[in-house]
Amino acid sequence: MKGASLRVEHLSKIYPDGTVALRDVSFEAAPGQFVVIIGLSGSGKSTLMRCINRLIEPTSGKIFIDDIDITALSQAEMRRLRRSIGMIFQQFNLVKRSSVLTNVLSGRLGYLPPSWSLINYFPRDELDRAMVNLRRVGIPEKARTRADQLSGGQQQRVGIARALMQEPRLILADEPVASLDPATSHSVLRYVEELNKKDGITVLCALHFLSLARRYGTRILALKAGQLVYEGVPGDIDERRFKEIYGEDAVEVEIT
Repeated sequence: MKGASLRVEHLSKIYPDGTVALRDVSFEAAPGQFVVIIGLSGSGKSTLMRCINRLIEPTSGKIFIDDIDITALSQAEMRRLRRSIGMIFQQFNLVKRSSVLTNVLSGRLGYLPPSWSLINYFPRDELDRAMVNLRRVGIPEKARTRADQLSGGQQQRVGIARALMQEPRLILADEPVASLDPATSHSVLRYVEELNKKDGITVLCALHFLSLARRYGTRILALKAGQLVYEGVPGDIDERRFKEIYGEDAVEVEIT
């Protein structure tokens, strides 16, 4: 599988209350890259993620996925394109009362007749596909367990398996480990890294901690007050650049 290319040109987002969330952001991600976006809370990371798959409509600018201008697509065309864009959320976004297997299968709904989901019908090959993906994230034995009975790290692995059901070429991971402890954070990010390296999926991942960004990212973008203030390789972020991104009073915290 070849990852998707991503190109963002002069992207801005102003909310109805006047809040400027993104200001003239431009960058590119080549197929198969693991790009990490860093920045303080409120810097625009989540808004950028949601603009890229048009869960939020940009105010201006263009977004190209494999040279397709997605800002020009109709809602129906965008729904079809979203099949190839996996999303991993900070708060997992699982149906807590449903089983792990049902949650994973929901990632396949874009490919199946809508009526099938109403009666909770999934053909055998889709059930087999879901179990393969649960094995990939190490929790096949949890298939029949209710989602709300899992730990945070296990719930996020369900979210990854659900994204895999889409057979994505691009994964958008919006603060996927923000609510997890350091050891679990590494466990979850290693699964995302495996999808990037073994499957060639392009990854755009928003993270708080620079230490995690350095460990997993092949490129880093930094946002501050909605503006792109750094773009480069992890090793080039020195103390001066760190303070430019996070503020003069910031102290770098290592996650081990």
